[in-house]
Amino acid sequence: MTTNINFTSVHNHYERPVFDAVSRLAPNYPYLEADALPDVACVALNRLGSRYIRHTVDLNFYLTEKERLAIEQTIGEAVTYAFEFVQARIAMRARR
Repeated sequence: MTTNINFTSVHNHYERPVFDAVSRLAPNYPYLEADALPDVACVALNRLGSRYIRHTVDLNFYLTEKERLAIEQTIGEAVTYAFEFVQARIAMRARR
């Protein structure tokens, strides 16, 4: 049995696209400071669930164009929701 198994190639497929979407949409939410953006990413990722893969290229190879577009739309909706959610939570805290 091998005891030195390397799992570093395993990751959630949604991480990179969500991080990219958060970075791209951040200018649309000027009242959120940069330290709130990881919270936005976490909320979005939790809404998407997990899809663990080793190699992104492998998943992309097996997806149809329709599935790819559906994933992009789902990511966009999750990230938009996450921005609104985090922004609302910060505003509620500020009122206290």
